[in-house]
Amino acid sequence: MSEVLEFNEENVIAKLEEVRPMLQADGGDIEFVAIDGKVVQVRLQGSCSGCAFATMTLQFGVEKTLKKYFPEMERVENLQ
Repeated sequence: MSEVLEFNEENVIAKLEEVRPMLQADGGDIEFVAIDGKVVQVRLQGSCSGCAFATMTLQFGVEKTLKKYFPEMERVENLQ
């Protein structure tokens, strides 16, 4: 079981660094933008920005990983 962390910018950025290699392996990347209430805002970059599977990657990869550490987080939102 993953440890629950305080839901703040520093911790979210640290956990995004853990999923970054998965995205980079497919020619993409992710940039943290902000926390808006209980929503983490990111910007998918590279091949991820125009990929048909970007929504699935965001929900089942990035969001699922972050929710393990931040259960109070509602969702991850990709800003274009």
